[in-house]
Amino acid sequence: MPTIHRSALAAALAAGTLLAVSACGPDGPPGDTNSPAPPPSSAPAQAAGSGSGGVIGGITLPSGIPTSLLEGLPKSWDDLKKWKFEDWDKWASKHVFNNPVVKDFWDPDKMGDSKPADPAPPAAKPAPATPKPATDDGVTDPEPAVVKAVTVPRPYTKQPSGKVFFSAQGGRGNCSATVIADPQHPGKSNLVWTAGHCVHEGKGGNFYKDLVFVPAYNNSGASSGGKRAPLSELAPLGTWWADQVTTSPQWMVEGSATGDAANQYDFAIMRVHNQNDTGKSLEETVGSAVPVWFDAPRDQLKVTATGYPLAKPFDGQELYKCDGGKPTRLSFDAKRPTMLTIGCNMTQGASGGGWFATMPDGRTALVSNTSIGTQEHTSLSGPYLETVARQALDWISKK
Repeated sequence: MPTIHRSALAAALAAGTLLAVSACGPDGPPGDTNSPAPPPSSAPAQAAGSGSGGVIGGITLPSGIPTSLLEGLPKSWDDLKKWKFEDWDKWASKHVFNNPVVKDFWDPDKMGDSKPADPAPPAAKPAPATPKPATDDGVTDPEPAVVKAVTVPRPYTKQPSGKVFFSAQGGRGNCSATVIADPQHPGKSNLVWTAGHCVHEGKGGNFYKDLVFVPAYNNSGASSGGKRAPLSELAPLGTWWADQVTTSPQWMVEGSATGDAANQYDFAIMRVHNQNDTGKSLEETVGSAVPVWFDAPRDQLKVTATGYPLAKPFDGQELYKCDGGKPTRLSFDAKRPTMLTIGCNMTQGASGGGWFATMPDGRTALVSNTSIGTQEHTSLSGPYLETVARQALDWISKK
């Protein structure tokens, strides 16, 4: 049975198995190119006075989590589905995202040297269950046939896809992401969808730093084939810094370096702005933004996943896609939305990349994002987006 891994450097960073600084050159904190980045104050190793685990209202609490992180936690994860804007706002006020702009921080060298690494030993994949209707939760289907990723034709400037870059404990990482429509600001969205593990360390951790989105990354192909292109070629539509970020409370409390139940809520949304303000929104600048299709009918989906895979045989400089067709199911916890799985050979770096399907009205919509994949690079899995994901988008849209 194939084993599961997290599809981005964030997996290794969250687990403490960091990409060695020596492997990617000096990579220190902003303004310092000679010393390694110190661990953030929220690192798991410094979680003194943290909770000791146990079960509260049906939630199994991992040990080693700072008590402050658990403030405002619902009595059960089912209660989270009942949260309103005010509840999400209260939670956000206790888990503040702070991402000051560091002018010209992300240059071609830092972007080029941010490499994903293999995570800690993977969790075992659940054994396939007896086939049931595809609407049933708690079911894991047999492994789908692998699909070979193909390059997306250039130019990328009309695509809603791009790359996310961030600084974390001891290194710098990257993921893939998608420009999504903002319900409160139609035609002028500044929202980006990615994976939760691309913005937050998970269990016992905090949000990443220097978090930016680069739409149409390497649009012209100037950095393909091992070349180092200027920033104007890598980021033709600018560098967009995150002002606000939200991810699921499940990911923040339980997220780990291996595929498990936390990945069933492994999504995130960022509100961004152009560090060189042009007066235009991200959507106006890119020329497109896709709606998010919540509670999409599984039986009717034909999914295409996109991303910038970086681990071999890929190099992180090309946008790829896998036409995965009808997704199968993957579940670690029957009480949570069963994940979508498609055959695809994309590797680390594709994490957070959008999964698209056609809605009944003919529009292309986002239905998931890459969260985990098999060690053998035969398939990818992403969260099924329902009530909690809808609430998260509603909160950040209204903010």
